[in-house]
Amino acid sequence: MKWKKLGKIFDPTQFQLANGCKQFAQAPQALVFDDFVRIYFSTRSLDARTGQYLSHVAFVDMAKNFRDVLAVSTHTVIELGKLGTFDEHGIFPMNVLRVGDLVYGYTSGVNRRQSVPVDGAIGLAISRDQGATFQRVADGPVLAPSLHEPCIVVDPYVKVHGRTFHMWYVFGLGWRQYSANSPPERIYKIGHATSRDGIEWIKDEGVQILPDRLGADECQALPTVIDIAGEHHMFFCYRQASDFRKNRDRSYRIGHASSADLCTWSRNDDVMSIDGSESGWDSDMQCYPHAFHCDQRIYLLYNGNEFGRYGFGLAVLE
Repeated sequence: MKWKKLGKIFDPTQFQLANGCKQFAQAPQALVFDDFVRIYFSTRSLDARTGQYLSHVAFVDMAKNFRDVLAVSTHTVIELGKLGTFDEHGIFPMNVLRVGDLVYGYTSGVNRRQSVPVDGAIGLAISRDQGATFQRVADGPVLAPSLHEPCIVVDPYVKVHGRTFHMWYVFGLGWRQYSANSPPERIYKIGHATSRDGIEWIKDEGVQILPDRLGADECQALPTVIDIAGEHHMFFCYRQASDFRKNRDRSYRIGHASSADLCTWSRNDDVMSIDGSESGWDSDMQCYPHAFHCDQRIYLLYNGNEFGRYGFGLAVLE
């Protein structure tokens, strides 16, 4: 599987986004139109009351040469959640897909905690204006922590196969403190759920669908699934649970798995050819991949250093 890297294609610091956001374009997700591609991402504003970040959804419209920026969202794409709800403090990321004349947006809601930094759940919002704005179906989530998935249910990717909605997502196993003076770190794996309508979901409760490569504390994030040559392929990112933010040897890399039935997956990271550059925007990490079809080509969006603080790049399958 040979990927040709096309470099960084979008830098949020070069544009004026809504909500005072100036940095971060994390977890890019594509919605393909006839003559352009809309790429959603999570960006951040600073909460003046607390000094902490709030994550917001924004988008950029790009020509299909993926060089020319046609427009960026200067309006609020989706409001943050109400006081005390699962997405009060941010949405990161949002996965989009067309369902008839509508665009469904599956959101990862973030809310802060006292003993650990955050928790999260998955919500659903619907757009009736071709993805310019989204409105929640309800204030609560469609998928949340449960008996065997005790925390951090986030990172949805939804695909309709036949009459069934399939969702791959991340669920937390718990938090660990690796040294007395370090903050707690989360450990999470990729799971699977199905639905008939995209709203009511049945989890494969607590089932980790991919084996670990880095040991039991490996963290797996942001799955994306695409069909290539009659087989289902999943791309995701993985890292060590601790000392990953500035240590390139422990930070995110892009992984791969394949399946014939969307349920049983065979992991093979070695088929990927997207490695870090010697220097530059993706030299220290490659994370948050998103695969999509566009005009008979297959592309992979992904973030680089500092979790996408300065944008995202693109690769094409040769």
